[in-house]
Amino acid sequence: MKKCKKCGAELPEDAKFCYLCGTPTDSKKEEFVIDSDHLVEKIKEILREGNVTKIIIKNEEDKLLMEIPVTIGVVGVLIAPWLAALGAIAAIATRCKIIVERKE
Repeated sequence: MKKCKKCGAELPEDAKFCYLCGTPTDSKKEEFVIDSDHLVEKIKEILREGNVTKIIIKNEEDKLLMEIPVTIGVVGVLIAPWLAALGAIAAIATRCKIIVERKE
């Protein structure tokens, strides 16, 4: 049996999602610490790489600033409001932590 990375529930080996919290079992996380001046550029770069399911942005104190669900086909007009909000975050934070969830 394997365990859910988020809630710790025991799952069957072939489970694709946790039956309690819905977290995908086949994802991995990457973390980046970056200056807020380069925040929007880094997010655009991550989105171009593809295979991303969620982007979480936290400040220096590890406080959640923004969580962006990324779906297949997110382009242009759909991502523009998120990027505008990132610009506002960059104006108030000095360093940010970006957590990227990807499908394996």
